[in-house]
Amino acid sequence: MGDTTDIKKGIVIRHHGDLYVVKTFHFVNPGKGSAFTKTKMKSITTGKGMEITYKSGETVDTVQISRQNMQYLYKNGDMYSFMNKDTYETIDVNSDVLGDEIPYLKEGLEVTTILYEGNVVAVELPKKIQYTVTNAPPAVRGDSSGGNVTKDITLDNGLVVKSPIFIKEGEKILVNTDTGEYSGRVNE
Repeated sequence: MGDTTDIKKGIVIRHHGDLYVVKTFHFVNPGKGSAFTKTKMKSITTGKGMEITYKSGETVDTVQISRQNMQYLYKNGDMYSFMNKDTYETIDVNSDVLGDEIPYLKEGLEVTTILYEGNVVAVELPKKIQYTVTNAPPAVRGDSSGGNVTKDITLDNGLVVKSPIFIKEGEKILVNTDTGEYSGRVNE
């Protein structure tokens, strides 16, 4: 058992007899009234999403989980293969478990898998991931008059993100996996 201060992305909570993985959470402290935490969770058994709001200090039934660092290898149909770098053991994870993390996966990416009773229930990505730009249309003269001007670029894993107009093909950039936004260039 815990309380609302224990709520974090990736923890497992027992709610009405079912187990849920917290996908996102947001602490809200309004000017009037008591503070609360809004969560978006996904059922481990059914895969259905659910939003739950907890009042501050409310008891939350957290479940013991384990974490294991793994490396993403490849996709095979609806399954994604990961390898334990210590034991070289591979496991396949269904796309339903990965959900919103799928677009950020690329071969060789190191992730943290969250296991409950030996089964992967979620995958935590690094906060920022480095990609190589494979397609970036050239900036058009006069585009910069509007201030914060962006363009769509394609990355080495097929992900499309908005970036500043000065980004060119072949450059290495960072993408924030929480927001899906361009986060900066990589200086090598």
